[in-house]
Amino acid sequence: MAKDTRVTYVLVDGENIDATLGTSILGRRPRPEERPRWERVLRHVQDRWNQPTQGLFFLAANNELPMTFVQALLAIGFRPIPLSGSAGEKVVDIAIQRTMEALRDREGDVVLVSNDGDFVDQAEDLLDGRRVGLAGFVEFRNNAFIELQGQGLEFFDLEYDIRAFNEPLPRVRIIPIEDFDPLEFL
Repeated sequence: MAKDTRVTYVLVDGENIDATLGTSILGRRPRPEERPRWERVLRHVQDRWNQPTQGLFFLAANNELPMTFVQALLAIGFRPIPLSGSAGEKVVDIAIQRTMEALRDREGDVVLVSNDGDFVDQAEDLLDGRRVGLAGFVEFRNNAFIELQGQGLEFFDLEYDIRAFNEPLPRVRIIPIEDFDPLEFL
């Protein structure tokens, strides 16, 4: 990648997406084949914004490095960032907040993959002329992000826009009438 090529930083809050998928959508721990295909996220953002991506995947390691998952992330182009901290410390949130704050002083666009409202202030600070996106599950997105849409924040649904899953998820969502296909329900 040339030094002057603009890049999109894709920051993944793996804990938040996994918890939303398991607790709110599936009602149980997701099986590996039910988790997002993370390479599709990078590809979607790269194609959508027509520039290279740099994926950073934040995960709480708690003194246990999930090597198989880390190797898989590396193979698809993500840089895993395993973190640890004291009990009760939200290490992933802290690291993503610090990263978003550091990005204010760098060129580049940002896509945050999370539904968590803990990043609203940092996302708003990045809406300074650069492209900023939020990817997650629209029905579980923190409502504070909606106010930022008028300032240019773009939304991407992991399932419907990015198509990050191999199988349809059991989600209940509001369907725009132009997208309604009765065959999906028959």
